[in-house]
Amino acid sequence: MSIRLRLTLLYSAILAVTLITFSAILYATQTRATYDSIKTNLMNQAAGFTRSRSHVPGPPPGQSGTGPLPGSQSPGTSTSITPSDSLLPGRWMQTRSITGTILAQTPDLSSDTSLPLSSQGLKSVQNGTNWFETAQIQGEPLLIYSQPFTTQDGVIEIVQVAFPITQAQLSLAALRLILMVGSSLVMVAAFAVGWALAGTALRPIHRITQTAQAIGAEHDFSRRVEHRGPADEVGQLAITFNDMLAELESAYRQLEAALDSQKRFVADASHELRTPLTTVRGNIELLRRHPPIDRAERAEILTDTTEEVDRLIRLVNQLLVLARADAGQILRRDPIPVRSLLEDVYRQAKLLSPHAQIGCESPADGLILGDRDALKQILLILIDNALVHTPPGTAVDIAASVSDEHVAISVRDNGPGIAPDILPHIFERFYRGQASRTGLGAGLGLSIAKELIEAGGGIITVESQPGQGSVFTVKLPCADLQ
Repeated sequence: MSIRLRLTLLYSAILAVTLITFSAILYATQTRATYDSIKTNLMNQAAGFTRSRSHVPGPPPGQSGTGPLPGSQSPGTSTSITPSDSLLPGRWMQTRSITGTILAQTPDLSSDTSLPLSSQGLKSVQNGTNWFETAQIQGEPLLIYSQPFTTQDGVIEIVQVAFPITQAQLSLAALRLILMVGSSLVMVAAFAVGWALAGTALRPIHRITQTAQAIGAEHDFSRRVEHRGPADEVGQLAITFNDMLAELESAYRQLEAALDSQKRFVADASHELRTPLTTVRGNIELLRRHPPIDRAERAEILTDTTEEVDRLIRLVNQLLVLARADAGQILRRDPIPVRSLLEDVYRQAKLLSPHAQIGCESPADGLILGDRDALKQILLILIDNALVHTPPGTAVDIAASVSDEHVAISVRDNGPGIAPDILPHIFERFYRGQASRTGLGAGLGLSIAKELIEAGGGIITVESQPGQGSVFTVKLPCADLQ
């Protein structure tokens, strides 16, 4: 069952309960008012009769006070009552003794027709309580009112007054029919209007559903939901859905870029690994030749094989570092004296490249937040990269500066510089500028440096001009001295 149908049925059910309750209350109120009016008229008529009956002259001396009314026959025989001015014309009326015997009737009641009084009603009247009941007389429904009264002679009698209720029943039946038909028509109309209103209110949600289905089918996260209505709950839903689509689009683009980068990484890694492995395999085949090669050539092949194996080890180690960085490797962030760090890096760089000219200038004090081993690896990568591109006889300079918020460590070379079209790509994995294609590097050093710097909460930048060398700068937060 759709939400539109459920909402419409809910509206209709609420309206139906309201209409039924209202109609029942209205019908009950009208019925009560109609019958109360009839009962009031009957009681007034009975009260008028009892007042007139109390002023009738008493019987002659010696005649019993329980005799028939004037103009009536002997007790126990029905006679007619002459209507008085206090009686409404056309009303049925009769009197009974306290035992229930009919004493007299008005002319509109025939000799074989009387106003009934049930045994329960007779007992109630004998106990001094007025009684109402309905009966069918001469084919017409009547409301009969019975009331005890005491005559002027002290005799207790019962007066019964009736009123036809056919017109009242017809009026109430017409009212009941009007309420039933009217309520039914109103509910049908309300269902139709509720169906239309629910469709209008849910149309933006329907558009959101269609948009979501289209996005799922086409994988087009650039689409948005159009909503021109007010910023109500549905409007907020459309806005939230569009914001979610924007986030999904951004994440999807990032995922596509990551997948493309991963494909390039795998392709480049395969290429870099294939070259030394091919060389090693070729050398092994040469060593297995028969007859064996001479001793000098054999030594050259072993030396070449050792170099290629070392190259493979370095490449695998670099790939391992990148894999750990991609997995979110958490680096230590300890306070490190800048001067001590640069002195260690300088000594290790001189051991690796004893003939290189390296200048080092460090501040007298200052603490940096970071991982000491990672920072040494970063700086050695930058120094090695600078030495590769620095002509013989020129120096590579290392310098550091301390400010209130961060420490900047720079590595400057005096090489040919980096071309503007190459500069944006130098931190990409396996990327090597055309000038360095002949080198032994795999193009991973600067990528590793960037990954480690960012994992430690710092940044790395580069400035270069063709023919004027390059400057790589590492910025890390200062340690809190307090």
